[in-house]
Amino acid sequence: MEVNWFAVIAAGVSAFMLGGIWYGPLFGKMWQAENGLSDEQLAEGNMAKIFGLALVLSLVAAFVFGMFLGPDVDVQFGAMAGFSAGLFWVGAALGIVYLFERRSLKHWAINAGYVTLQFTLYGVIFGLLS
Repeated sequence: MEVNWFAVIAAGVSAFMLGGIWYGPLFGKMWQAENGLSDEQLAEGNMAKIFGLALVLSLVAAFVFGMFLGPDVDVQFGAMAGFSAGLFWVGAALGIVYLFERRSLKHWAINAGYVTLQFTLYGVIFGLLS
């Protein structure tokens, strides 16, 4: 299947950067509180591994979403497909898991909001670069 590799890289890196903003200055403290994580616990993580794998997974998700969209996609369709995939596929799946894990609506909104914007961004980038 034909995939625009420049769009895959641009989309994957953009989602990685979005995550830094989303889980940093925008919602970082709320997300941390919803997960019951202290600053010390966060500092103990292997940041090279966490950030490296997060980037790889962003690229993998962008690649597969690009295959799903196909080679000829416009910005409007890409954005709507991305929004739908983020909110109604990934967000809904997170919602099911969060219900059974007894997680809060706030926690779901933070994470589902991120994946919705992530996939919307993927769609816009693939639409712009196809």
